Amino acid sequence: MAGQIIVLNGTPRAGKSSIAQAIQDGFDGVWMNLGLDKFKKATPERFQPGIGLRPGGERPDLEPLVKTLYRAMYQSIAAHSCLGVNVVVDTTHHDQYSRPLGILSDCARVVGDLPVLFVGVRCPLDVIMQRRIATWGSGYNADGSIPPPVRRWQVAVHRSHPYDLDVDTSQASPKECAALISKRLTNGRPATAFSQLAELEARG
Repeated sequence: MAGQIIVLNGTPRAGKSSIAQAIQDGFDGVWMNLGLDKFKKATPERFQPGIGLRPGGERPDLEPLVKTLYRAMYQSIAAHSCLGVNVVVDTTHHDQYSRPLGILSDCARVVGDLPVLFVGVRCPLDVIMQRRIATWGSGYNADGSIPPPVRRWQVAVHRSHPYDLDVDTSQASPKECAALISKRLTNGRPATAFSQLAELEARG
């Protein structure tokens, strides 16, 4: 039996990693975290930020590699699932590069018919800013405005994606979000978001 895959998609500081940890700590069985941060850290310095490349088309020279690295990450995810290992993935999918790359639909095709639950991890911008200050000691610009890259993340990550489930980390703790995910997995409704995305890739 294939291992379950849970893809947590959200902006930086939305709380994805904390939910992934709650899943690893609380769900039955083995859950491997094969998310963006793990693969980004494994990328050579001269190719950074790799798959962490933020919206805005800032590094078109890296974009072909970014698409390849995302595919490689999802092939690793698929390999684990095919061996019966459950996988939780915390990532930040967007398509605001110098040109559309269709990475998310391409990744959906890689995992094919494997069981994937696609979860949108949402968090209001004011809470994101509070978390950035708490983590890094800085958040707002000197004039009190929100940095443009932060705004771009907030718009780009969730744009027109179909999700099987949405959670709001300003309203629920990581454990509560994990409980919502567990409930969604056991309620019998099929997860269809990634199959819809894979169909988009096939048509393209």
